[in-house]
Amino acid sequence: MRADTVTIPVVRLHGAIMPGGSALRQTLSLAGTAGVLEKAFSFKRSPAVAISINSPGGSPVQSRLIFRRIRDLAAEKNKKVFVFVEDLAASGGYMIAIAGDEIIADPSSIVGSIGVVHASFGFQEMIKKIGVERRVHTAGKNKVTLDPFSPEKKEDVARLEKLQLDVHQTFIDLVKERRAGKLAADDDLFTGLFWSGTRGLELGLVDELGDMRSFLKGRYGEKTQMRLVTPPRGLFGRRLNLFGTRAGLDPAAIASAAADGLVDALEERALWSRFGL
Repeated sequence: MRADTVTIPVVRLHGAIMPGGSALRQTLSLAGTAGVLEKAFSFKRSPAVAISINSPGGSPVQSRLIFRRIRDLAAEKNKKVFVFVEDLAASGGYMIAIAGDEIIADPSSIVGSIGVVHASFGFQEMIKKIGVERRVHTAGKNKVTLDPFSPEKKEDVARLEKLQLDVHQTFIDLVKERRAGKLAADDDLFTGLFWSGTRGLELGLVDELGDMRSFLKGRYGEKTQMRLVTPPRGLFGRRLNLFGTRAGLDPAAIASAAADGLVDALEERALWSRFGL
């Protein structure tokens, strides 16, 4: 490679943010992204790492863990981090985005949704209609807090709201720290609303409008090359088939993987649909 050519490693962080994942559907978590991030930041002659984000959010814990790993690696390897928003960087997706020294978004992308949400269903009337009796035995009076098969209690909701406020404040503090001096004075900034990339620029949620290729070539020259970094070999084990087994077909494993994959798919679909995607 010629000395005047700059190579920028590119990491794609796309999908809902959830702990674990399944054999049928991979999601974003620290365990699933740590290897590819380490690999990207290990490019010795690269002055920066580019991260493409397309995520509706999900787990606040996993979001912050991924954010923290990116910042730790950037400090350790002394590299700039450029984050590029594709369709969406909302909620936990935006928390990861602020790990960037600069955030570049497409004008029509969606950014923001700085808030915390908890959604569930109440099935107590349904099980009555089908003649099912709910039996729960606990040691500890709060072990069935917000049980979907029991009537909702005001004290449980109040406890949940307090927890959400704590998590929300952590998110707000992180955004204010990373976007210090850039955020507009807008009362709606931390209410959970989301905006287009264009409006996000006005609010200080992003630094520039554009795309990865044009931005990086403008910053480092026309000879700049982008190299997509993929997970290291063996990250999910060797010779794993679709259902995560090493050899043969285990019916129980297949059924379990299929069920887990369906639940993950429904939860992920709900996250994306909040933003019309």
